[in-house]
Amino acid sequence: MKINRIDHVSINVNDLSEAKAFFLDLGLEVKAEWELDGEQLDRIVGLNDVKTACVGLGMPDGQTWIELVKFYTPSDEKGIQQPFANTLGIRHICFAVEDIEAIVAKLKKKGTEVFSEIQQYEESYKLCYVRGPEGIILELAEKIK
Repeated sequence: MKINRIDHVSINVNDLSEAKAFFLDLGLEVKAEWELDGEQLDRIVGLNDVKTACVGLGMPDGQTWIELVKFYTPSDEKGIQQPFANTLGIRHICFAVEDIEAIVAKLKKKGTEVFSEIQQYEESYKLCYVRGPEGIILELAEKIK
């Protein structure tokens, strides 16, 4: 028995088009879009009367897959939560990037919340945390050459 790879990361969102636009702006590409409902999906996710819309986004090289999911039913009664970097649970996705300064400037111009200015970690990386739509936290990491 062995694990071969992480297949995808799924992010539940309320505004699918806003989240999709955010990730497209970062350079990901739409790989697939679909809607799902029915008894089999209900059994898979452990909920009743599930109806979803999904967008699969990937890197141009095909190595990363993010699945954005909008649950039409049932809805999350708590609504959007704004986690912090230290909130327990799965908290952020890290993207290895080139030209972190240009990416952060572009995100700031679009009004994206930046946790701090770009920081250099030892002699290995430049790092920055940003908050996308609906509280999605991304870490941007540029390897220092």
